[in-house]
Amino acid sequence: MSSPSSPDIYIPVQWSQAANSIVSSSTPPITLICGASNCGKSTLARYLLNVLLTRCNRAAYLDTDVGQPEFTPPGFVSLTVVHKITPDLTIPCLKTPERSLFFGDVSSKRDPSVYLNYIRSIYDYYLKEYRTYDKEEKCYKIQIPLVVNTSGWVKGVGYNVLVDMLRYICPTHIVKIGISTDNKNLPAGKFWLDGKHDRTMKLLEINSARQDSLNRSVLVQKDSRLMRDLRIMAYLRQCFPSNSDISTIKELAHSLTSHCPYHVPIASIKIRHVHREVPSSEMFYSLNASIVGLAVESEGAENLPWCLGLGIVRAIDTVKGMLYLLTPLPFDSLKKVNLLLQGYIQIPSCLLQVKGCISPYMSTNVLTTS
Repeated sequence: MSSPSSPDIYIPVQWSQAANSIVSSSTPPITLICGASNCGKSTLARYLLNVLLTRCNRAAYLDTDVGQPEFTPPGFVSLTVVHKITPDLTIPCLKTPERSLFFGDVSSKRDPSVYLNYIRSIYDYYLKEYRTYDKEEKCYKIQIPLVVNTSGWVKGVGYNVLVDMLRYICPTHIVKIGISTDNKNLPAGKFWLDGKHDRTMKLLEINSARQDSLNRSVLVQKDSRLMRDLRIMAYLRQCFPSNSDISTIKELAHSLTSHCPYHVPIASIKIRHVHREVPSSEMFYSLNASIVGLAVESEGAENLPWCLGLGIVRAIDTVKGMLYLLTPLPFDSLKKVNLLLQGYIQIPSCLLQVKGCISPYMSTNVLTTS
């Protein structure tokens, strides 16, 4: 059986004790991990996921950190069902989520109310799919465990969002990680309780740790911007077969240049700009050379559009009524897409700066309006 921890990552005893306490629950646990930025939430969440997978054949991961997600490119709130232990906690690990919503930014500060609504929608989907009603005991039972990872925005509006999240999800376990800077920590105890919510939730308060006595790292150190670019590039790398000889940024940029895009009739899709309004006369200029969420909008205003993946709008020909799209999404999935969502997720600048590479995203001869 694989080890739940990476060989290059040291997990403190306090962390492993917390994980073991959670997995020993009599029913599949729902665990939410919270704390300030850079305290180790993601490392602990993935470690806990691995420990759960030593006891059960699958576990769900609800990722609410739109800036530093674990299994998707940035900008998503997502639910991923994981079946295998992730052997290395130090590297990003792209997986196809079961459900995701495109928030379109790397910070929930852009629109906290929409962000919270997305989390509720994804959690509702989890309950719908993985909770059943036991007629004999007359109660609902969770079928697979859930790990909820959160962002490090825990002050001001971010604190209120976290409190609302805790009250809505009502986890069985809350792991609160504290750091040495007290004024950046969450309040002590069950800070989210207001007298109306479940006081039986188990709170585990643990400390962040960066080194052990042998100076081994216990956290995955992150350069946020670099990690976002790496995730986007890893996602775009999926446009090509896994055995393709693409190992550098330069090779990826040139490969994207020569890659044949999908031809999407403009009349077959809707275009929506999230978090801002764009005049109709500027819509195509705004959309050209941008990353978009490829979504499926269903009937009913209450239904949020599920997002199937990302794409790059390589060019637009308004005379032919055609949009040219680069995406690793398979054609059968792309056929379902009826909505393009444009936010603030940007093409990594390193892909646009490769010397000698004609950019596949900014063709001056394709975007035509007459």
